[in-house]
Amino acid sequence: MRFEISQRFTHPAAAVDEAYTDPALYPTLVGLPNLGDMRVLSHERSGDTAKLRVHCKFVREFSPAVAAAIDPSKLSWVQESQHDLAAGTTTFRFVPDNYADRFSASGGTRIVSNGDGSLRTLSGDLKVRAPLVGGRVEKAIVEGLEEYLHAEAALVDRFLDGGA
Repeated sequence: MRFEISQRFTHPAAAVDEAYTDPALYPTLVGLPNLGDMRVLSHERSGDTAKLRVHCKFVREFSPAVAAAIDPSKLSWVQESQHDLAAGTTTFRFVPDNYADRFSASGGTRIVSNGDGSLRTLSGDLKVRAPLVGGRVEKAIVEGLEEYLHAEAALVDRFLDGGA
């Protein structure tokens, strides 16, 4: 499933992009819908490039038919991201803790100025291979990510304002 999700921020593009490379941001992203157990596993920084590995757990409920094919308690991954701050772009991939043979996701983000703030667009491909319900699982994950990312933007803005 191809997806595209946009987030709006009140801060300039460069500041928002920089925030996503700061390991201190991720512990502040609590209480948001659909994703939990977010932990920075590694962080490397060299000039205008950064690499992060962040563990995430998907915590949205599935219908009984979907849950029969994919155990929601096993839907977690490590998000590996590579940030190019000079270009305002990031590439990412999800490395699943479970279901490596049935779950894959990768894509990128682009952040641009938008009025007094910025717009960050995440686009990518998500694939869940599960007979009869794969498409429903993909849709549930993308809907969950969209809900999470909209809520996340407010916390990133607050982080940039100096509040945790």
